Amino acid sequence: MNKLKINHLAVLVCVVLMHVLGFLWYGPLFQEKWMVYVNLEMSDAESAGGAGLWILNFVASAAPVYVLAWLFTKLDVSSGVRGAGIGLLISFAFHHLPTMSGNMFAAMPYGLAWITGGFQLVAMVISGFILGAW
Repeated sequence: MNKLKINHLAVLVCVVLMHVLGFLWYGPLFQEKWMVYVNLEMSDAESAGGAGLWILNFVASAAPVYVLAWLFTKLDVSSGVRGAGIGLLISFAFHHLPTMSGNMFAAMPYGLAWITGGFQLVAMVISGFILGAW
């Protein structure tokens, strides 16, 4: 039996695509609405962060993709469609629903959970497809 191994190049491609998606998602697609929901001004957003923010952002993008890739080796996922479905299921169950519940208890806008959760859903579906197909 041929055991699947983590494809590190595929993981790197997924992480890069997550950053491109994040740029589009929190930029042209949902920037204005997201900034209203989190009560953030553009000047504050531009001055925040530094290297630590981007290092954490990279780790926070790479970690779930690596976990997904590891899980795919255990489940013998070798198709893009199956990978996308598992990415959607995991993201919805372990990220989106808890985020939505937490936001509701914190009296945060309902739409905020759909923006932040939607990003993770789309990112993990794309990552799942790439990892499963590659």
